[in-house]
Amino acid sequence: MDLEELRRRVARLEGRPVDTATLETHEVLRGLVSVRAGGVYGVDAASLALALLAGPSSSGAWCGVVACPDLGLGAAAEWGVDLDRLVVVPDPGAAWWETVAALVDALTVVVACPPARVTQREAARLAARLRTRQSVLAVWGEWPRCEARLSLVSSQWSGIGDGHGRLRSRRAVIEARADVTRRRRREVWLPGTDGTLGVVDEPAPVEALRGVS
Repeated sequence: MDLEELRRRVARLEGRPVDTATLETHEVLRGLVSVRAGGVYGVDAASLALALLAGPSSSGAWCGVVACPDLGLGAAAEWGVDLDRLVVVPDPGAAWWETVAALVDALTVVVACPPARVTQREAARLAARLRTRQSVLAVWGEWPRCEARLSLVSSQWSGIGDGHGRLRSRRAVIEARADVTRRRRREVWLPGTDGTLGVVDEPAPVEALRGVS
């Protein structure tokens, strides 16, 4: 699909069906970070990108994914992302900026793996567009400035015995940081033994961290 066809398809989408002042967040992120319209949020893992998509998508928002071949649709559905309201552009080639700009004009949340090098000026231009359109960009990779960054600081799978068995659950710690002084951590299941995604009821002790609003 070329860029013009993408533009035509995006133009046919209906208006945003949710109030985007502060977007709905998935349980694993709730209280860690407030996702506000017009902002850029950084992630360092596919699971965190899907967590950012899942809240708005499950609330009826149109979302998009650009240049993220490692982000699987099956995993997206498990997180609660509505695939019928998801626009996927696996390889925009040299039209990365034009593609992302076209999507943020019409969609609520766009997840994108950015080019190798992004300048402050390029990021600022896109940030202005996001504020105008009240969209959210989740960047999986390096970006000059983000409202908050989400990272997996630890991750441990269980289920494998002495050389046999299968992976059944994944216990991880997510850190949200707005700057060097404002950080918060949460221990989550990605997924738990019952296959669900959520917060660990009895988390292991972690260092006290100041919250991200």
